[in-house]
Amino acid sequence: MTSEYQIRVLPQVAASEQSLKSWLAEDKGLDVRTITAVRILKRSIDARQRTIYVNLKVRMYVNEEPVDDEYQPVDYPDVSQKPQVIVVGAGPGGLFAALRLIELGWRPVVLERGKDVHQRKKDLAAISRTQCVDEESNYCFGEGGAGAYSDGKLYTRSKKRGSVEKILNVFCQHGASTSILADAHPHIGTDRLPKVIEAMRNTIIRCGGEVHFQTKMTRLILSNTSNGGNTAGRVIGVEAISHQPSPQEQQFFGPVILATGHSARDVYRYLAEARIEIEPKGIAVGVRLEHPAELIDQIQYHSRNGRGRYLPAAEYTFVTQVEGRGVYSFCMCPGGFVIPAATGQEQIVVNGMSPANRGTQWSNSGMVVEIRPEDVANDDPSPLCMMAYQEELERLCWQQGNRKQTAPAQRMADFVNGRLSYDLPRTSYAPGVISSPLHFWLPPFVGKRLQEGFRTFGRQAHGFLTNEAMLIAIETRTSSPVRILRTPDTLQHVRLQGLFPCGEGAGYAGGIVSAAIDGERCAEMCAEYLKGGE
Repeated sequence: MTSEYQIRVLPQVAASEQSLKSWLAEDKGLDVRTITAVRILKRSIDARQRTIYVNLKVRMYVNEEPVDDEYQPVDYPDVSQKPQVIVVGAGPGGLFAALRLIELGWRPVVLERGKDVHQRKKDLAAISRTQCVDEESNYCFGEGGAGAYSDGKLYTRSKKRGSVEKILNVFCQHGASTSILADAHPHIGTDRLPKVIEAMRNTIIRCGGEVHFQTKMTRLILSNTSNGGNTAGRVIGVEAISHQPSPQEQQFFGPVILATGHSARDVYRYLAEARIEIEPKGIAVGVRLEHPAELIDQIQYHSRNGRGRYLPAAEYTFVTQVEGRGVYSFCMCPGGFVIPAATGQEQIVVNGMSPANRGTQWSNSGMVVEIRPEDVANDDPSPLCMMAYQEELERLCWQQGNRKQTAPAQRMADFVNGRLSYDLPRTSYAPGVISSPLHFWLPPFVGKRLQEGFRTFGRQAHGFLTNEAMLIAIETRTSSPVRILRTPDTLQHVRLQGLFPCGEGAGYAGGIVSAAIDGERCAEMCAEYLKGGE
């Protein structure tokens, strides 16, 4: 017999299957020896009151063995002899587009400008050692995209565009823990995600697709077609430069899913120069705020003892309005690290990530201010105006950081009160920090709003506004500064048949899962396009 229950238990009860069996046996009047297994289907923590509870949806098996159906695998057929689709970018949008194409019977050819996920690690380690950034292999470019080394958080509010459960199942099929199917805020972990990404690549290759690393798209190949006297462009492939084994130009033919991520600024410049319709998109700009993890645990769990033995590192979410713009926390990483996420020289960009156990002594999050195109542009803005604003702030930050990856930083209370920090706390940011008056050189539009936002958050959570915390500048890559226009019904570019702008880089997603969902949708629309041409 199997039964499902919604239960509310103390953390020590939720910590093991045996304690759950004992609790259920007592609550349901059963002999605990008859309960063969308890599977957690959904899990969330309720920390609103001083007594912390864990809300669970469980499936209890009595006198029978559990069915091995924790996730639903997808069948990926051999597509080696099928027509091909070019997928530009191997981030979550591109990888899930490629897998969905295989599922639908089409052959993906994936082009990734960076290195594979393992070779990429060496270039990331070199940033702290050399203070230099490889422009093609960094925390944003390479297999897995920006998400591969920025935490692997899978929580999303984008639930109407596609199946979140399908995306999570695909991750599980490729090696992610099945706990992501149950957790309210699922998380793979930066240390585990690379193996999952590699398994996805192996599926693509095993099924007859191709994956080309260090291969950067330089332009689209267009063919003009006439339809009833109207001439429209049609994308039939891409030109690219491959750096394996030595630089050479190549052409790849097929419709194109363009999933280049939010930091491929050369792609945006090419699109603007080629007069392919794009528009500026709102972003958010701010800092990484780093607290001692123990302090965040104490605040969020209302206890001097912090998380104790049975609770995970605490998360938080803050949001307020200051002078008509949102100020909010973003990409919160409990028990994590702050990382250097620049993609070129003369720029500093920071981001956050966490290992699977969320076990470091620090917790961080982006603290950002909403920026709209009208805030930084004239009446007739350039489509690249928001990107230019990002670049200006990143270069300013680099100058403040002694023209290295050493990040300018300031204690939190000092920033709010307009005081220079004469020393700084220990930090997880490996390239190092330097004391800087962020309150002075951050644009007032950003700095003043952050100061007021921090005062509000300090009132909401006693102890949050403290000089034990530190601001590390600058967080600018919260989302794409550009939107590539596409039609709602086909997801193709409005004037170019055969071009499917995809994911976060196209301005239609914000995070791993939403980008993956958009990748699947683009693959489906591309399949319909190909069927129409048969």
